Amino acid sequence: MEDAPMSDPIRWGVLGASNFARKDMAPAIHAARGHVLAALATRSPQKAEPFAAIAPGLRVHVDYDALLADPEIDAVYVPLPHTMHVDWGIKALEAGKHVLVEKPVAMSEAEIAPLIAARDRTGLQAAEAYMIVHHPQWALVRDLLSDGAIGRLRHVEGVFTYDNSADPGNIRNAAAMGGGALPDIGVYTYGCTRWATGAEPDAITHADIEWENGCDVLARVSARFPGFTAHWVNSMRLLPEQFMLFHGEAGLIRLATPFNAARFGEASVDWRGRDGITHRRSWPGLDQYVLQVEAFGAAIRGEAPFPWTLENAAGTQRVIDMAYAAAGGRPAV
Repeated sequence: MEDAPMSDPIRWGVLGASNFARKDMAPAIHAARGHVLAALATRSPQKAEPFAAIAPGLRVHVDYDALLADPEIDAVYVPLPHTMHVDWGIKALEAGKHVLVEKPVAMSEAEIAPLIAARDRTGLQAAEAYMIVHHPQWALVRDLLSDGAIGRLRHVEGVFTYDNSADPGNIRNAAAMGGGALPDIGVYTYGCTRWATGAEPDAITHADIEWENGCDVLARVSARFPGFTAHWVNSMRLLPEQFMLFHGEAGLIRLATPFNAARFGEASVDWRGRDGITHRRSWPGLDQYVLQVEAFGAAIRGEAPFPWTLENAAGTQRVIDMAYAAAGGRPAV
């Protein structure tokens, strides 16, 4: 498939009527400039109704292969269970579609390699839907760190938790479907540490993980990076909370809503340096999912590289793999 002309909207198809696709990504695709939500694959007419309400004229295919065969689709979003991302991502590429797969791409670093190979073979865009890097709060944090605003970075603290214990049928509680706190939200605390600092961990120094039915439901993990340490808490059994803290020898940076900007709370960054003055920037109402779709469109059109590559995703998965190994491995499913 050739790059879409500048004047033509990028026509999207969605594989599966997941709740997340319905609530977040489908509206984002519809709202993004130069993009159209054109098709959905689902066997359930009832599940298709909310998507059709967002995008009148939506074509509904009864199976995933039919959507991939649709010549009126340029790009495919894959919000299927984690264990299905690579297979359907490759199928989408082989069908001539650009593909954005939901996070995590796979359940281990090694599993991502075939999707990278398919991307390179087809010359199409393929990436992970890691929306936070498209929000300007993270660009600010990267700049502050690289400019030495807090002096030498010595420690990173990250928390991302929620409680879905009352929803045992949720696929995040199903080990066979790739459930667990680290696949679902550890990608954010681990990945944003890597993204903001540009550093990779030398070792996992502590991994205390609690399991239920083969799923990690509470993970307390520490890592040693070149020059600094990190400690992350991720859970599907704790009161909802999220924050990131970058602590340097001469100051600190705190993000109040680093991951679910405008949903958990207003996105804001507070930082304090040697002058002792606390500075703040906030971005009320900015939708990072819309920004992600528009960035993917810019990559398809050859206007700008997509800022989060499959290699970036593989690097975060490598850290998750290291955490599981340090905890003695995942239980057999």
